[in-house]
Amino acid sequence: MESVSSTIHHHIATALRPATNPFPKIRARQQLPVDPHPNPDPQKMNRATRLAESLSNLLHLHTETHAQKIVRQSNWNFHFDDEDGHNTPAMSPKENISDKWREIHGCCDWHSLLDPLHPWLRKEIVKYGEFAQATYDAFDFDSFSEFCGSCRYSPNRLFDKLGLTKHGYTVSNYIYAMSHVDVPQWLERSRLGETWSKDSNWMGFVAVSDEEESRRIGRRDIVVAWRGTVAPSEWYEDMQRKLEPIGHGEAKVEHGFLSLYTTKSDATRYNKSSASEQVMEEVKKLVEMYKGRGEEVSLTITGHSLGGALALLNAYEAAASIPGLPISVVSFGAPRVGNIAFRDEIYQMGVKTLRVVLKQDVVPRMPGIVFNESLQMFDDFTGTLEWVYTHVGAELKLDAQSSPYLKRKNIDLLGFHMLETYLHLVDGFLSSTSTFRSNPRRDFALVNKSCDMLVDELRIPHCWYQIENKGLVRNAHGRWVKPKRDPEDIPSPTTMEEAHTLICKGGEGKS
Repeated sequence: MESVSSTIHHHIATALRPATNPFPKIRARQQLPVDPHPNPDPQKMNRATRLAESLSNLLHLHTETHAQKIVRQSNWNFHFDDEDGHNTPAMSPKENISDKWREIHGCCDWHSLLDPLHPWLRKEIVKYGEFAQATYDAFDFDSFSEFCGSCRYSPNRLFDKLGLTKHGYTVSNYIYAMSHVDVPQWLERSRLGETWSKDSNWMGFVAVSDEEESRRIGRRDIVVAWRGTVAPSEWYEDMQRKLEPIGHGEAKVEHGFLSLYTTKSDATRYNKSSASEQVMEEVKKLVEMYKGRGEEVSLTITGHSLGGALALLNAYEAAASIPGLPISVVSFGAPRVGNIAFRDEIYQMGVKTLRVVLKQDVVPRMPGIVFNESLQMFDDFTGTLEWVYTHVGAELKLDAQSSPYLKRKNIDLLGFHMLETYLHLVDGFLSSTSTFRSNPRRDFALVNKSCDMLVDELRIPHCWYQIENKGLVRNAHGRWVKPKRDPEDIPSPTTMEEAHTLICKGGEGKS
């Protein structure tokens, strides 16, 4: 069998001479939309381009290790109809991690904690992932609602409504975003003429750990959770593929991400200040308040998909604005955000980033499916490529085939990108050479909230998560109508100010 090294030699040699365009093969494998523009003339393609394309093909030929193949071929012994499994807690008891919080928070880049995955770290990843999931579960996607694009609950009620008070955090403020760049798939719009906002969307929240949770985890933890987008096809259509400078050095980031993070307008109600300004104002207030009390404080930023990209921009700004603050990013299915200089600056600032990715998910390969960090090994040939996208930080790589709960055929491809799929796989992951753990705690039914990934033997309907009767209620006359929102849950800058005031007055208890 031809060795990997000889294969690499063959691909490099092929890349350095005229060759046919391999793009169709890449797209077919990644199941991306066909480029509507004609392919460039192969004779005009420069050598670096052909090299990148050839290596991109090569990388996809050697993605499965021998150990991974053993895991995939293992025989699982799970009983899907075991009623006892429905009568066990969906969450393990919490351990006191106060003595090890810096390691769990990434001070050593999670060295020796990812493979095998340390059980304490697993629980923290799931916790932050559930905060990111909350930005979807509470979001109003109903285009026939005048509140489409907002959060369905006030900050004071968010965690209670979503069953997240168990984590011991309180929401202190909401984040709203808008964009001057045309990214219609990233922001939801109401079909109605009169709406709560014609420009802004709810994009996430800031929360802080309460007294009990702070004692358990060894510090006061400020969390920022960013909302993302869920359809992989949107990424290829909407990605601007344009790098824009950030900071004062050579760092550059994707144009659309930066616009969403920094855009503001005096003509709007919710974005007179940008998402960047909103979140940094709140984080700075909380850091100053808790450090003033002599407490250790950390900042953990999380997000899925687009939310993971915004989390990285948030971390970059926070590290530049608040020196010495321990900052970690825990992202799920996030795309590349910036160039190599951006990655290097993030690293030099001390930001710790843990990227949770799924082998079958296409979004983490974007933008830069061809031109990415793999080209660095050929710097002598290509020179420094300021326009090359690159990932940041440590990676926890998951494989959907590791779980006996997930389908092997007739697969819902969108399900590979769903955050609930990620959290299910994190909950069952032991190591890259082990099978799915036999006693996962998280409820597997959550996987099918918005997709069809679970095996039929589990008898969980697909896309089951929705508001009762899709939000309609029967009035006193027996007619089905859309109800009015509870006044407390109507988006209002006043409710955000009230939530922050509660925190500042010492109301750090569970909401």
